[in-house]
Amino acid sequence: MTSLLIADDHPLFRAALRLAANESLPDCRVREAADLSGVLAALAAEPDIDLVLLDLHMPGSQGLSGLATLRGQHPGVAVLVVSAHDEPRIVRRVLDHGAAGFIPKSASPAEIGEAIRHVLDCGNWLPSGLADAVAALPADPADTDLARRLARLTEQQSRVLALLAEGLLNKQIADRLAIQERTVKAHVTAIFEKLRVRNRTQAGILLRSLDLGEPARVM
Repeated sequence: MTSLLIADDHPLFRAALRLAANESLPDCRVREAADLSGVLAALAAEPDIDLVLLDLHMPGSQGLSGLATLRGQHPGVAVLVVSAHDEPRIVRRVLDHGAAGFIPKSASPAEIGEAIRHVLDCGNWLPSGLADAVAALPADPADTDLARRLARLTEQQSRVLALLAEGLLNKQIADRLAIQERTVKAHVTAIFEKLRVRNRTQAGILLRSLDLGEPARVM
């Protein structure tokens, strides 16, 4: 049985995506998550999930950071990004960071269903109105390289990196994650090595480069 995970912090939009998924694949099993922690927990509990429909903006994920974390921790799971950020340059970045496709939040239920079926058949999907514009944009080597580096981080290292970007000290990170400070120090050292940065400032700048700003809300 096909298994989907809908990740969006707006209940009404999750319901709309669920309805479109069920109409397209009546026998599919659908789970929901309202934040990135919920997404990672669901994938850990159910490793047979075939596809994640991922909102770019929800708790724990701003811009491309959630996508980067998800692709790094679960590279075998296809990801369809669902977002109001439908500018071609943003969609290009989404694809460069490993998404199998992009659904604008203005998409019809029929388009959502088509996208889900296409990606589950191991294809990539973009709406017809965006495909040509995105194809005309070259991949950004810097984005591609950053995606590879972020994919090397463990789930816990991704959490530590996010807190580093907020400006937290090792002791504060340890308290937030309920781990020992020396464990945080070990994670920080590993993060610097994997990301090829020298200090917290550089790591924070790298992560903030994934921020896309808040899109206009559709629902």
